[in-house]
Amino acid sequence: MSSSNDNKPDELAGTEAPFVSHLVELRDRLIRAVIAVGVVFGALCVWPGPAGLYDLLAAPMVAHLPADTKLIATNVISPILVPLKITLMAAFMVALPVVLYQLWAFVAPGLYSHEKKLVLPLVVSSTILFIAGVAFCYFLVIPGMSKFIQAFAPTTITAAPDIEQYFGFVLTLFLVFGIAFEVPIAVVVLARMGIVTLEQLRAWRGYFIVASFIVAAVVTPPDVISQLALAIPMCILYEIGIIAAGLLIKHTKAPDAETDAKPSA
Repeated sequence: MSSSNDNKPDELAGTEAPFVSHLVELRDRLIRAVIAVGVVFGALCVWPGPAGLYDLLAAPMVAHLPADTKLIATNVISPILVPLKITLMAAFMVALPVVLYQLWAFVAPGLYSHEKKLVLPLVVSSTILFIAGVAFCYFLVIPGMSKFIQAFAPTTITAAPDIEQYFGFVLTLFLVFGIAFEVPIAVVVLARMGIVTLEQLRAWRGYFIVASFIVAAVVTPPDVISQLALAIPMCILYEIGIIAAGLLIKHTKAPDAETDAKPSA
């Protein structure tokens, strides 16, 4: 006997649009995202300026260099190009909420109401977690790593890193820690899609801890501070992801799933 949900109209019925319309909307969304990044980039070029942003990014390393030592530029255009790259990176991070909103607005019409309840919190939380990972790396990891390196450097060596290499190194660390802080999002998505269960996630806790330390040893510099600073938060965030997955699965069930879960009269 068919349930009453078989006669219920589809929530997305009649919302289909031609493929060309999707391409036009995608183009408009991308243009708005680029404009947002461009506006923030222009504002940051005025204040604090590319030079000011570079000094801010270099501060954790410069603070632990020998006295009167500065970073060097081995390329002719590096003193101009590197600060502009840093300004563009900062502009993208500041405009990230607008970029993610454009992404959300593009996919939202094709989602059911119970799916929207899941996607919007994930978009917001993933943005916060990525920025938290970058901030954690900037305020804790880079200063600790710089102090560790200088403590073991021979006295006959004058540490003066190249600004392009430093920028590439810091950008890599930012991406690594930003992505690593997305562990709860990955756990929630996998559990919500039914790929894994909460029981399996709890059973795999030990394997994830080992994998976290292996990943930290591979993607971070060969110092204990940065490796522990990546592995330990990943383990903690894994536990947070399991708790969040249980809460979201409970509150974002599809209406038909909730009806089927109730015993029939």
